[in-house]
Amino acid sequence: MLTAFARKTPGVPQGRSLWADARLRFFRNRAAVLATVVLALLFVFVLIGPRFAQYTIEEIDWGIMGMAAELGAPSLSNGHYFGSDDLGRDLYARTLQGTTTSLMVGLIGASVALVVGTAYGAVSGYMGGGVDNIMMRIVDILLAVPSTLVIILLMVIFERSLIMIFVGLGLTGWLTMSRVVRGQTMSLMQREFVEAARASGVSDIMIIWRHILPNLFADWVEDQLAHLPIGGRWR
Repeated sequence: MLTAFARKTPGVPQGRSLWADARLRFFRNRAAVLATVVLALLFVFVLIGPRFAQYTIEEIDWGIMGMAAELGAPSLSNGHYFGSDDLGRDLYARTLQGTTTSLMVGLIGASVALVVGTAYGAVSGYMGGGVDNIMMRIVDILLAVPSTLVIILLMVIFERSLIMIFVGLGLTGWLTMSRVVRGQTMSLMQREFVEAARASGVSDIMIIWRHILPNLFADWVEDQLAHLPIGGRWR
């Protein structure tokens, strides 16, 4: 009622939600916007790039094989847009495949870390006490197991495929994110707006959704970029 009255009354300052404030801070950060544009261009390249490929990753141009220094330069006329290697393989097709695989691995790992890690860390930090202690000890135990070892074991037990890589990264990729979210949640629990929400009778779920998660936006962006091969190494 008061919000509707404020919107209709001239001269009354308009409120702004935490999600809107986080979005505004993001667009004011030129580096973040530039990184988003570059990432979007990579997605466009992966989506429409295969339509322009003249060769497959295994196809060999016998006329260039062994003469990459003389004939392997990038050219639009012969279909080797990025050139070819010494074995006559098209570098455009191979770059396209490598970019696609890297983005798939990074995005699936980042998505699992975002969903599972954020939910796990937010609940742990919000509940505190014995629940937090038990949940974090579980994370500590799992962090002691290298993700590379998990992926190798999955491939040995099952089969060598990208799916097993996704499963391995999903099993371990959320652990670091959960610790980051847990620490930030415990810090936010001491803020006045959270105390005010509790005193007003707001449910725990709504406090986490409306007040905790929007303030974790910067940590989300940093962690997701760290999972992508172009943004940093896998942590």
